[in-house]
Amino acid sequence: MTTTIRSVSDVPVPLPQTSQTRIGPSISTVTSPKRLARIAGVLYLFVGITGGFAEGFVEPKVYVAGDAAATAAAVVANAGLVRLGVVSDLLDQTLFVFLALTLYVLLQHVRQSVARTMVVLVALAAGISSLTAVFEFAGLRVATGAVDMAALGIAGSNAVVLLLLDTQHYGLLIAQIFFGLWLVPLGYLAYKSGMFPKALGAVLIVGGICYLVDLLAAFLLPAFSQQFHGFIVIPCAIAEIWMVLYLLVWGVRTVKPMGRGIAKV
Repeated sequence: MTTTIRSVSDVPVPLPQTSQTRIGPSISTVTSPKRLARIAGVLYLFVGITGGFAEGFVEPKVYVAGDAAATAAAVVANAGLVRLGVVSDLLDQTLFVFLALTLYVLLQHVRQSVARTMVVLVALAAGISSLTAVFEFAGLRVATGAVDMAALGIAGSNAVVLLLLDTQHYGLLIAQIFFGLWLVPLGYLAYKSGMFPKALGAVLIVGGICYLVDLLAAFLLPAFSQQFHGFIVIPCAIAEIWMVLYLLVWGVRTVKPMGRGIAKV
């Protein structure tokens, strides 16, 4: 039912405050751009911490490419660390999805189709990476004897461990396709929104392209990739660290109407 308030004068009479009008400001505060940006910054920070632990600390300790005996021995010696790495990897991917959803809410007004593409790419990366964690855990079970591989002998069992961790390693490289691609729509949205420095948006796009170049080099030119990797990931690191710091420290630039134009504050 629609209620009309009539006034005997030409001065409009304000509507009485209802529960809907009372909760409006609190909702807008929760979903304000700066609040969303800082939530995204915290999520992005934890994505970096959990992912860095799982892939930058645990994997190098337990995976020795091409050496089955050394890999199996390292997995057994660091069994607890491997378990932590698997949990950290799964937590990393979960936080990654929530990060993408938060950025979607923040940036969908720029171009919704691009924001949706960003979320889909993150979902693909998280799905593949979560699946690779299964191979790492299976390698741990074989190495520690939880799966009976006696019929294959020690050498055969070690070979299976290496194969499982190889699968995890190259699975993460395949997921890098989407880890790289998601930065491109993110960079575009950041560039076009006016909520971030345009240079940051451009560097995010360059970082995404560098991830893809690094991936192609790893599969097509593996010998050259080892020397190339340390340099090609520099723009990726700059882009993502800059984005995290900007979200945490500055949030976003808000825009206020000012006459016919807008003022950024």
